[in-house]
Amino acid sequence: CQSCGMPLTDEVVSDNPDYCKYCFADGHFTQDCTMEQMIDFCVQFVDQFNQNTGQHLTADEYREQLRQYFPQLKRWQKE
Repeated sequence: CQSCGMPLTDEVVSDNPDYCKYCFADGHFTQDCTMEQMIDFCVQFVDQFNQNTGQHLTADEYREQLRQYFPQLKRWQKE
């Protein structure tokens, strides 16, 4: 997803193929937030991220990784 970084599978892709259904629905973003607020939201899923990737990141390490990654995503390039 070009907003939250979630891998896009058939189950989660929205009507816009760049975004997941949790971030984009009915032609607009589902949350009006800053990139930092999206990072804060995503950090709660660090355990799932670790499980899916085999990594062992702390919440702070994951937050820093997201701060490096998110500016590359389409939604956040204008910030």
